[in-house]
Amino acid sequence: MKRLIDTHCHVFAEEFRQDIHEVISRAVESGVEYLLLPNINNRSVVDMMVICDVWPDLCKPMIGLHPEDLEENFHFQLDELKRILDADRGKDGACRFIGIGETGLDLYWDKARINDQIESFRIQLEWALQYDLPVSIHSRESFPQLIDVLSDYRGRCLRGVFHCFSGSVEEAKVLLGFEGFMFGIGGIVTFRKSPLPEILPTVPLERVVLETDSPYLTPVPFRGKRNEPSFLTFISSRIAQIYGCSDDYVASVTSQNARNLFRL
Repeated sequence: MKRLIDTHCHVFAEEFRQDIHEVISRAVESGVEYLLLPNINNRSVVDMMVICDVWPDLCKPMIGLHPEDLEENFHFQLDELKRILDADRGKDGACRFIGIGETGLDLYWDKARINDQIESFRIQLEWALQYDLPVSIHSRESFPQLIDVLSDYRGRCLRGVFHCFSGSVEEAKVLLGFEGFMFGIGGIVTFRKSPLPEILPTVPLERVVLETDSPYLTPVPFRGKRNEPSFLTFISSRIAQIYGCSDDYVASVTSQNARNLFRL
């Protein structure tokens, strides 16, 4: 059976509260080896860690603050998350959290707090460097600002994932210049009007990881329904078509990419 890794899913979300055991069972049966869980805000940490406590070999947590979840006093939010991160580390430096995020920039709904978003993003990038952890980067309607921030970190061994990449060929070319970063590809690649089938051939498969972003961005043929990690197989198959290779090869390469990045 091919082994897949869902590098970005929120199975701790309320949408899964009634049937999480069935969701996890379907994921395992479909060949998913790991579920990587990016945190959203201070309130979501507890629910996320409960899932990781029940399925510790399958579910691996990250910690961070989503740009759309910044409160007025976001420094308090970040301080609380940093305390959780520090408290989790053992004397030998071991940590259950395998990454920082989900963090980044989002100007789709509100551009008024761009400075706060950038400050929060920079603080979390420093965590990633301090603890040598990859970062899961969310970016929507904010590509120029994202590049401005990331350019300051060139040569500092920052690594991570450009979550839910759906940009242009030109944007892909720019992002490829950030070594150590993968392109997170999810359900959008299956959409009829998606530009990704034309863009992805410019990105080496060795720079791609798979993700569902469950419960969001459900792939065809389930678009319009709740997304879940077992649907990762449809994403993998579409990517195999685009690259002209087998499903097993896509699973092998992208899963190894994820293992290397997150040190699984």
